[in-house]
Amino acid sequence: MAAFTYHVAMPVDPTSLAIRLHPDTVLREKAQPVESIDDEVRAVAARMLELMDEAEGIGLAAPQVGLPWRLFVTRDLTGHSPGVVWINPVLECIDSSTEIDEEGCLSLPGILVKVNRPIGIRIRGLNELGEEVVQETDEHLARVWQHEHDHLDGVLIIDRMSSMDRIRNRRAIRDLERG
Repeated sequence: MAAFTYHVAMPVDPTSLAIRLHPDTVLREKAQPVESIDDEVRAVAARMLELMDEAEGIGLAAPQVGLPWRLFVTRDLTGHSPGVVWINPVLECIDSSTEIDEEGCLSLPGILVKVNRPIGIRIRGLNELGEEVVQETDEHLARVWQHEHDHLDGVLIIDRMSSMDRIRNRRAIRDLERG
């Protein structure tokens, strides 16, 4: 697998970004840290928030729009802003009790998987202004953070499928893989 640096050869045109679907290989790459937060990063994050909103999602990671950056966006469930930007996020489990719940993914339309995840999570990262932000929750948002963080490591919900989920989603996966 090729090594990636923060900046690609040409600046990213945020208007060209679109949600990538499985089996696009960028979804399997380990994303690299964002080394500096500049206008390009802010424009990409703003476009990702738009794409997430258009797709009626609750989270979207940079690899899902073709960028190998450690960045994701989530809805602001408090309603104070259109969304939250997480740059170089780090997760910490603060309650190892687990819960199984169904997850979908904008890169895997039509596929639902029951995923077992820890309930309580603390997230630490930078926002679009380069400020450190720390939050913790044991609400649904903890699951969203974990799901999006998985994308930064090239992990998809289909990697977490049980045998029953694999059988139930076999046709939808096959259709995506055939294009």
